[in-house]
Amino acid sequence: MRDYDEVTAFLGDWGPFQRLIFFLLSASIIPNGFNGMSIVFLAGTPEHRCLVPDTVNLSSAWRNHSIPLETKDGRQVPQKCRRYRLATIANFSALGLEPGLDVDLEQLEQESCLDGWEYSKDIFLTTIVTEWNLVCNDDWKGPLTTSLFFVGVLLGSFISGQLSDRFGRKNVLFLTMAMQTGFSFLQVFSVNFEMFTVLFVLVGMGQISNYVAAFVLGTEILSKSIRIIFATLGVCIFYAFGYMVLPLFAYFIRDWRMLLLALTVPGVLCGLLWWFIPESPRWLISQGRIKEAEVIIRRAAKINGIVAPSPIFDPNELQDLNTKTPQTHHIYDLIRTRNIRILTIMSIILWLTISVGYFGLSLDTPNLHGNIYMNSFLSAAVEVPAYVLAWLLLQYLPRRYSISAALFLGGGVLLFMQLVPSDLIYLSTTLVMVGKFGITSAYSMVYVYTAELYPTVVRNMGVGVSSTASRLGSILSPYFVYLGAYDRFLPYILMGSLTILTAILTLFFPESFGVPLPDTIDQMLRVKGIKQWQAQSQTRMLKDGEESPTVLKSTAF
Repeated sequence: MRDYDEVTAFLGDWGPFQRLIFFLLSASIIPNGFNGMSIVFLAGTPEHRCLVPDTVNLSSAWRNHSIPLETKDGRQVPQKCRRYRLATIANFSALGLEPGLDVDLEQLEQESCLDGWEYSKDIFLTTIVTEWNLVCNDDWKGPLTTSLFFVGVLLGSFISGQLSDRFGRKNVLFLTMAMQTGFSFLQVFSVNFEMFTVLFVLVGMGQISNYVAAFVLGTEILSKSIRIIFATLGVCIFYAFGYMVLPLFAYFIRDWRMLLLALTVPGVLCGLLWWFIPESPRWLISQGRIKEAEVIIRRAAKINGIVAPSPIFDPNELQDLNTKTPQTHHIYDLIRTRNIRILTIMSIILWLTISVGYFGLSLDTPNLHGNIYMNSFLSAAVEVPAYVLAWLLLQYLPRRYSISAALFLGGGVLLFMQLVPSDLIYLSTTLVMVGKFGITSAYSMVYVYTAELYPTVVRNMGVGVSSTASRLGSILSPYFVYLGAYDRFLPYILMGSLTILTAILTLFFPESFGVPLPDTIDQMLRVKGIKQWQAQSQTRMLKDGEESPTVLKSTAF
């Protein structure tokens, strides 16, 4: 009996219908690029210092010296969270004493910013940081907002597949797209930090659910030859395109509420795609809705200028098209044998580390020297060649060497950052972009690689567990960036070191390039070193006289 791809082969691979689906589904991912990284500008922290009210009677000299200095990156800069006690310096000002001449400033008592802060408006007019004073003792709230967004992404990852299987790919795609856009719109009216953060969690849930639904819908409608391009180039590059447009919006709209409002407009426009994107015929067939599936396929044939056969589905084949292999495996199977257990642990480490590096570097753009808008654009633009390179590497070269080389490149340049003099601004920015390029390439390749390593019976679970580790990495990434407030190079040292160690770890993965996909756990490729351990174990048993077939069979992984 023929499968679905054989039944619909008459549609061709790359007709007008397939091109329409490819580009419209990819275009629906553009708002994800906005929402995924918008926090860089929404929660930007401008230069700030303690506010000294005009009501305090100070001479111009004392007002200029009311903020203590500290050394940062070899320069003397005003402290952000302390000021000299105003009552004391007001008395000195009234007596006509001069700071530094008549009064030793180092001996003066200091106090916190009791009257709030004044913020520089050179880069941002307003952000959630300036509106709700998320600085000094409350500076942990900015990274928390970003982390909770990724918590929403994690929650959405758990429920999106189940919703899509139950209610249909198209319905979930547009429902979650509306959820992402709608809650982003409500964020504009946030009255406090807590309201903004809760809504941001819901935005994260909608974002990943939208992405997964579009991804699944595209892979089910498009033919085998187009699916890989759609999965590696289509959705990824359009995501990067949305990310590139974000700093352009932010450059011209520097009030966070108006910026967020502007970013919801593309999501509203994506609602018009409802009339052009069909439901997945595969899913309709799985639900027994054969006539609806035939209508969609006949419409596709008409768009492609092809006459569809009548009937499209042979009644004798429908039962086979609906038949699914019973799923009898459980998540425990990912750790049942030594080989798959080690592979699962290694995959979790790989995904978590890559995610920390990717999102850490993406969120760190405000801390780079130079123009934040240009740095953010470059961080997004560098992803396009990274995805293209990843696709080429997947086509022609071994997986583990490709991923390891990309990680060595990304981690090596990050470690080199601490050796670059602070005045070489362009060199340091270039190194960060090269690091982002390498890690992004590895990130896009690891999806395909992980799916190839796990056998069919547990492939979805294996990729799902690894993806969950990725979400945990994204939750941790804002705090890697947060460490930059204490040492500018510390985030790069940590991310670079983890990336290099993971690059070494990747060399111990089995190679899947040119190897048929495993269907059972017994068919899985061995993790490097497993064979040697097995041989040593068997040798020891032979020396002990345990040569029975039963014993040897028990050592198989």
